[in-house]
Order: sequence, then C-alpha cells, then structure tokens
Amino acid sequence: MDQLDALALPLGDDGVVIGVDAESRPAVLGINRPAPYDVTLIGGLWTAQVLALRAAATGVRIAVETGRAQAWTALAQAAGGGQPCITLHDVGRVPPQGASAGSPVVVVRDCGMRPPRGRVVSGPWQSVVTLLPYLSPVAPRLLEKSSLVGVQRVSPDEATQIGRIMGLQRAEWEALSTLADGVTLWCTPRDRQFVMTQATDAETGLLGAARRMD
Repeated sequence: MDQLDALALPLGDDGVVIGVDAESRPAVLGINRPAPYDVTLIGGLWTAQVLALRAAATGVRIAVETGRAQAWTALAQAAGGGQPCITLHDVGRVPPQGASAGSPVVVVRDCGMRPPRGRVVSGPWQSVVTLLPYLSPVAPRLLEKSSLVGVQRVSPDEATQIGRIMGLQRAEWEALSTLADGVTLWCTPRDRQFVMTQATDAETGLLGAARRMD
C-alpha cells in the first residue's frame, strides 16, 4: 500500500473527511494504515480536535497525550456515545494501546512546543499525530520524519522556513502567512493540497467556531 496517497483515497471506511479542497471536493485522510504513519500538524487545537472527533466516528480509538486535559475533557465525554473511544493521558503516560487491524488507534500528542520523545510510537494500525502550535526547535526533525504534514497560518518567517524544509513552491509558502482560520496546507513528499475544514453544527456546538489559536 502506498502510504503517500493519503489525500487521494476514495471515500470509505478507510478515510476521514477532513474538509474540502479548492474545487469543493471532499479531502479524505487515510489515517488507518498497516505501516507506521506519522502526521505533524503545525496549527490549532480546534483542527486537531475535529480530526480526532471524526476519526473516532469511523471506529478508531483515540489516545490523547496532553498537558491540558481540561481542553479535551468535553470532547472525550461527547465522543462515542458513552463508550470510551477518546482517552486522555498525561504527557509521557500513554500506555500500550494494543492496536490491530480490527481496532486501529490514533495517538494525538498535544504536548506543547517541545514534545518529549514519545514512549508510544507509530506502528502497524497505530498512527501518531503531533500538534505543534508554532514552528518550534523540534519541528524540523518532526517534519522530516512525518509521512504527512499539515500547516495552518504561521508568521512570514516561519512560512519561509517551512517552505525550505518541505520543498514548497514560492506561492505555497507565501500563502501560509495569510491562511484563514480552518484552512490547512497538507503536504506529502509529492502532493500539496489546501483544505478548508468546515465544522458540522454538532462540532461547532462542542468545539466552537474554527480558530487558529486558543
């Protein structure tokens, strides 16, 4: 399976609709994979939470590693209709998840600017999504090892650095400092796609309006 076709998968059980592209077509992220899959999102908590909520709705178990559990509590309680499909863990305290093809897992690492090296890493049927609020000193290492990178609005200086690390075209990295809330540039080594994430009424009621910062 080509694990770089994340943004070109057909709609189905193996994908999470993360928004629409410039032509208003659904953009689907295939996050459940038989091989290790690392995603880095330089962006806002809101987008990470929408992604987690939608992945949970497809039957994926979500383990959130975070130093701000209060920001995730309402989401964890609302997801799964009472089933513990989103669990919260202190930084460095995520237990083995026992991921399998029948019970895939996404570990969301919301650990601030300098997330420590995780004890729980990506593996078969266990993807790891690392959220960075800004381009931190650890970001280049994370970006280079990630299969998929998402970038939301950043400063012009950060945009220039990200463009260099990711090999973006000038128009792509220049756009990064002007993106609207809810817009993400998703990048694989060979694909670039701007995606607008539009919340459902239920998501807005739970998470509020799209925003880059909390």
